Amino acid sequence: MNKPEERVQLSQDFSERREHLKEMDDQELYDYFWELAGKVVEPMLEAGKVYTTPSVERSVLLRMGFNSIEAGAIVDGVISHNLLGKGAGHVVWRLSQKLDKSVLETGEALARGEYWDEVPGLFGEVAS
Repeated sequence: MNKPEERVQLSQDFSERREHLKEMDDQELYDYFWELAGKVVEPMLEAGKVYTTPSVERSVLLRMGFNSIEAGAIVDGVISHNLLGKGAGHVVWRLSQKLDKSVLETGEALARGEYWDEVPGLFGEVAS
């Protein structure tokens, strides 16, 4: 295809593809964009929830500022409470909110074995 034909084809494609959008105002386009973005991101979020591993969770905790020994102890506790799918960092953050303590302070306490009795009710469901 030569260049003028490509431009004509692209122009026609665009006109056809935008047909369902041309009557939308800015707010409708904005809402539609975020609806589509949500549809794109949802499978990635689900994969992250379903396919997390202890290694991934330790890595998250390391990036939150915990050392490897603390991260390992926290992940072990999260696993023993059947909350790996919630994310170890999420568990620490939720508990820190409940206790009104910093994330690091809360995680360090969890690594020492403290506050695990508070963890099962953090997500509004029963965990053992």
